Amino acid sequence: MIKLLLVEDDVTLSENIKEIVSSIGEVTQMYTGSEGLFEAEAGIYDLIILDLMLPEMNGYEVLANLRKQQVQTPVLILTAKDGLEDKVEGFQKGADDYLTKPFYREELLMRVKALLKRSLGLFDEQTLSYGKLNCQLTNKEVRFGDQILPIQGKEFELLVYFIQNQKVILTKEQIFDRIWGFDSATTLTVVEVYMSHLRKHLRDTGLDKKFQTLRNVGYLLQEADAHEG
Repeated sequence: MIKLLLVEDDVTLSENIKEIVSSIGEVTQMYTGSEGLFEAEAGIYDLIILDLMLPEMNGYEVLANLRKQQVQTPVLILTAKDGLEDKVEGFQKGADDYLTKPFYREELLMRVKALLKRSLGLFDEQTLSYGKLNCQLTNKEVRFGDQILPIQGKEFELLVYFIQNQKVILTKEQIFDRIWGFDSATTLTVVEVYMSHLRKHLRDTGLDKKFQTLRNVGYLLQEADAHEG
């Protein structure tokens, strides 16, 4: 499941945006700059939709802090400011795209999908690939060539998360927060259990060897070899 973070202090507008983009993924809403920064620092989101005029900390400051901390989550800025200097400042701070209020529903969807397609490696809107492995995001089916693999539920979400973050060290805490959520009643050890299951289901494809375990830290998925695609 794709995770979107929406930081917008206007409650009505926030609800409207959530309704528009909820067809793409799960939306978490924050209403102040400091809350948005704290949430974004977890590094578990696929895209951040960020207003500029926020209480406590403005969007420019949120963005600058994220990039300073090497959080590279794509950011779509939403703002009523339409001046060229405002857009330049946004891009200089590390924004990936810029949408001026008021905006059309279709334009917001188009820009969100375009950023996700670029950052997640989606070669169409609902398919994620890793070499010969294809994850169908709509029906949550995993195929290796013509073979359907028995990867479902949390294992599917785990696999997708790794493919979206190739060559990136994912800590157990990040994985847990992303897949099970901050409020989950289960414990961190569930990550090791599901990693074991996932590797088992990938063993016949040889892709289980692409996962590197970093002791006391987490895991890393190596980049797919070019000849495997």
